[in-house]
Amino acid sequence: MKNISLSPTILILLPSITIIPVLIIIATDLHAGGFSLISAFFYSLLIPSTDIDVIKSALTGLQITIATAIFSWVLSSIIGIILGFIGSNIIWETLGLSQNFGIIIRRALAIPRSIHEMIWGILLLQIFGLNYWIAIIAITIPYSALLARVISSQLDALNDKPLKALKQSGVNPMAALTTSLLPGMIPIIFSYCGYRLECAIRGATLLGVFGLGGIGTELQLTFESLEFREMWTSLWILGITMFILERLINYLLKKPLKTGTSLRIFIDAIIISLFSLIISIFWLKELGIDLTSGLSLNTFPLPSIYDFKIAYQELHWFNLISSTLLITFLAAGIAIGLPPLIMMTKDNSLYSFIQNFIFLIARLIPAPISALLILLCSSPSLAVAAISLGLHNMGVMGRLLKESIENENRDRYNAVKCFGTAPVLSSIYGKLTLKSNQYLAYACYRSDVILRETAVVGVVGGVGLGWQLRESISSFNWAQVILITTAYGSLTMIGEIISDNISKNLLKSAHNNSFNLIFPSTN
Repeated sequence: MKNISLSPTILILLPSITIIPVLIIIATDLHAGGFSLISAFFYSLLIPSTDIDVIKSALTGLQITIATAIFSWVLSSIIGIILGFIGSNIIWETLGLSQNFGIIIRRALAIPRSIHEMIWGILLLQIFGLNYWIAIIAITIPYSALLARVISSQLDALNDKPLKALKQSGVNPMAALTTSLLPGMIPIIFSYCGYRLECAIRGATLLGVFGLGGIGTELQLTFESLEFREMWTSLWILGITMFILERLINYLLKKPLKTGTSLRIFIDAIIISLFSLIISIFWLKELGIDLTSGLSLNTFPLPSIYDFKIAYQELHWFNLISSTLLITFLAAGIAIGLPPLIMMTKDNSLYSFIQNFIFLIARLIPAPISALLILLCSSPSLAVAAISLGLHNMGVMGRLLKESIENENRDRYNAVKCFGTAPVLSSIYGKLTLKSNQYLAYACYRSDVILRETAVVGVVGGVGLGWQLRESISSFNWAQVILITTAYGSLTMIGEIISDNISKNLLKSAHNNSFNLIFPSTN
C-alpha cells in the first residue's frame, strides 16, 4: 500500500486549523460586558491622542526603551560572540585541545537561553530589588546565550579545509583561525546581530509592560486606565520607529562590506559597539536613569532539600506542563498557519499594504496586552493565552515570509499566472511553494521561542507554568521558583533538540540556506 505524504506547501497551511478550537473556547466564554471597551480600543487606533504632553511622555518612554535595548544589545553581542567562539569545537581542535571544552560551554549556555527574559527580569527583581540594571541584565543573559549558540554552530559548519591547509603550512593557530574563518563569519554575525537589535527593542518594551520602565510601562499604565487613545499614541510611535529600524537594517545588510581585512572590520565593529555603550549610558543619564548606582542584594533564606520535596509535592506537574505545551502547540499553529493564508490574495499594492499593516499591528501589540484585551470579554483560559501569543508571533512570521517571497525571483509566479490560474492558486504554487521548506524550518525555531514566551501570557491568563511561577514568586516560595524555572529550561532544551533535527532535514531539500543563517533561534 502506498504511503500518503503531505507536501511542505500543505504543511504550512495545515497549522491554521488550530485557530478553530481556540475561537470556539473563547466564544463559549464570551460575555457582552467588554465589547464596548474592545470597540473603543480599535476605534482609538484611527484617532490616537495628539496631546503634546502625551506625545512627550511617549517619546521619553521610547528613548528609555531604545537606549536600554542598545545597551543590552551591544553587551549581549560582545559576550555572545566571545562565548560562541570558545564554544566551537573547531576552535579547540585548532588549538590542539579537547573538544570537550566547547561541548561543556554549549551545554552550560543552554540553561540561560532556555529562560525567557521576562522570567529573568522577575527573578532578578526579587533578588536585587527595583533597579534599571535589571532590565539590561534580563535581556543580556538569554540574548548572549542565543547568539553564542548561533555562532558556535555556524563556525563548526564552515568549510575547514583552508584552515587545515594553513596549519599544515606552519601558520600560527590563531592567525590561521583569523584568516580562514573570520571572513565567512562576519556576514553571519552582522546579519544575526542586526536582527537581534529589533528583538532587543521588543524585549525592552515587554519588560516595561511588567514595570521596568520605558514605553512598555506607558502602554501598561494607559491600558489599565482605559486611555486607549493615549495608548495608541505610544504604539504608533513605537511602530514607526520599528518600521524605520527594519528598513535601515535591511539596507545595511544588503550593502557590500567595505574593503579591508576581516580582522580590521571586526575590530572596527568592536570599537563602534563600545562607543555605543558609552552613548547609551549618557543617554539614560539624561533621561534620569543613573546606571552608576549599582545593585544591592536582597538577602533571603535558601531552600533546603525538605523545602524542595514539599514544593515538588504541592505542584500539579501534569496539569502545569501539559497546559504549557498545549498553549505552545495552539499558539504555534496560529503563528505558522495564518501568514500563508493572509498572503493568498491578489498581487497588487493594496493587498500588499493590508498584509503589511496586519503583520505590523500583530507584532506591535505585546502579547500580555492582547491577552488583557481579550479578557475584557472572556474568562482566563488556555485559549486566551494561545491566541494572544499566536497573533503576536504571527506578525513576526508574516513579516519574515513576506520579505523572503518579495526577494525571490518572480518568474515562476508569472509563469503560473500566464496559464490563467486563479489568484489564490497562483500565490500557492508561484510564491509559497518556493519558500515552504525554509518557512517550516524557521517555524521549528520559532516554536522554541513560543515555548519560552508562554511564561509571558501564562502570567496574564492564569494557566501553565508561567502563572504558577508568578504565584510562587509572589508568595516567596523559592523552592517552587527554582523547580519551575528548571522545568522551563528542560522543556525548552528538549524542544531545541527536536526542532533542530526537524529543521535540518527540511533544509536539506531547500536550495537557499540564507533563511536559516540569518534568523535561527530568534526571539
